[in-house]
Amino acid sequence: MENYRKKIRIGEALLQRGMITGEQLQKALEDQKIRKKMLGDTLVENGSVSRDALNEVLCELLNISFADLKNMTLDQKIVNLVDENTMRKFKVVPVGFYEGDFNMLQVAMADPMDINAINEIEIITGKQVQPMLANLPDINIYLDKLFGKSQTQELLSKFKTQQQNNSLVTEAEAAEDAARREEVENSPIVLLVNKMIENAVRERTSDIHIEPMETYIRVRYRIDGALREMARYDVSMLNAMIARLKIMSNMDISEKRKPQDGRITIMVDGGEWDIRVSNLPTCYGEKVVMRLASKTGFKREKSALGMLPDDLTKFDNILKNPNGIILVTGPTGSGKSTTLYTALSELNKEDVNIITVEDPVEANIDGINQVMVNVKAEMTFANALRSILRQDPDIIMIGEIRDTETAEIAVRASITGHLVVSTLHTNSTASTVTRLIDMGIEPYMIADSLVGVIAQRLVRRLCPNCKKEHLVTMEEKRELQLRPDKEYKIYEPAGCEDCGGSGYRGRIGIYEIMTVSNRLKSIIGHGGDVDKIKEAAIADGMTTLRAAARRYVLDGTTSFSEMVRVTYEVE
Repeated sequence: MENYRKKIRIGEALLQRGMITGEQLQKALEDQKIRKKMLGDTLVENGSVSRDALNEVLCELLNISFADLKNMTLDQKIVNLVDENTMRKFKVVPVGFYEGDFNMLQVAMADPMDINAINEIEIITGKQVQPMLANLPDINIYLDKLFGKSQTQELLSKFKTQQQNNSLVTEAEAAEDAARREEVENSPIVLLVNKMIENAVRERTSDIHIEPMETYIRVRYRIDGALREMARYDVSMLNAMIARLKIMSNMDISEKRKPQDGRITIMVDGGEWDIRVSNLPTCYGEKVVMRLASKTGFKREKSALGMLPDDLTKFDNILKNPNGIILVTGPTGSGKSTTLYTALSELNKEDVNIITVEDPVEANIDGINQVMVNVKAEMTFANALRSILRQDPDIIMIGEIRDTETAEIAVRASITGHLVVSTLHTNSTASTVTRLIDMGIEPYMIADSLVGVIAQRLVRRLCPNCKKEHLVTMEEKRELQLRPDKEYKIYEPAGCEDCGGSGYRGRIGIYEIMTVSNRLKSIIGHGGDVDKIKEAAIADGMTTLRAAARRYVLDGTTSFSEMVRVTYEVE
């Protein structure tokens, strides 16, 4: 019972078990001093160990159990033994009684060694605390579900009271005043906006939409690629909310007629988030869209991308090329940046000089020189590339090839001995070639420079808690290329509290990787069309996007309808 009170050395424990190397531990200790976080969290952020593996070792060392709050049904009477303020302060949730002993309270804790938290809960409840380990985001999500609506209502009431008190001040002055009081932490509008962002992060949101309607404000989150309405507020709050966000993102608070862009960096649950803010005047007022990106979200292991084993082999082979162009294609929000950063991390060695030009820089990587586009200073992709070529680079990453000038410089750089990686907005690997031709690049130059193209999409994963089986219909058999005379079972979405009723939770990548063989070089050089290029690539062993999605339907990862939705335009 008292084991949790002793001091543990998690780094040494992981090292002894062979789960991390001495170099990884040393780097984490150095990073820990900068980030001011617990060593275990730093090791997870660095990708040295998984969160699940860390939890397992922590539970073993402390002789405690793990509380999986995502899959636990809690008794409200037990939860109510501790007040909301204490639970939020110490990041704890009471979950039950130990082996039926009503004097032994089990408490899920982000930090089971927090003696102050344990002592305070024991005083409040009059019971002995049996700590359990829980993930901090799971605790916050649970507390938000439990108290979020009442907390929001309280903030709205405070805001309305504040407006009534300021009735002698003009509406614009009141909004500006509310937004400028950044130092007043209990200002309702400040707390409401912060709460909105925190909730979005915990709900795995990629974009927040704040949209003025005629009589109300609609707030929607894009979760797993689909927009969901999360809240509606009184239209009188719009000016204060927009003004607050403008202050946070360094926009001009007085400019309401022109679109503006800004950025916010915010800490949520110990993680740093970069938020790109876009403001657009509409007929009912200013609309704001915020794109959320974790500072560590782009830094993933290759194995975490969702590539199938044969795709990983092709990916590795493409990256081994000393020069040429590697293109990652797909629509906005398909994970291209994550794939690019993964490739750069793979190529990032001491003996190579890597320089990027991006708009904007989405994640900082140690050992790589990153340049941000600045149109006002005439630092365009093309101008930046010309300067980069005089910096003795081995590898160049271009955030996106948007015009003929950039494409020409990239092709010439690859032919003269550089490895260039970039993105392009096309539907498939084969259409990427014709897109470059349409941009004015000669076919023979494309054939000489192109070494690989990766087309990708993200499909939603079925929620493991509620997905349900169904027999494959004849139409589905045709699409899935299954035998018509056999019975097959696949899964479809149902919807539960855990997935917000959508039937899906999380996404996984599907990939179409085209390695440019000698045969393909010949076809491209002679101006072959999309069909010829695709046919030759498939003959060389390329798996199409539809085929990759088909595999995930058959193994129960995603649904048939999701496969059709995501790959409709590439068939």
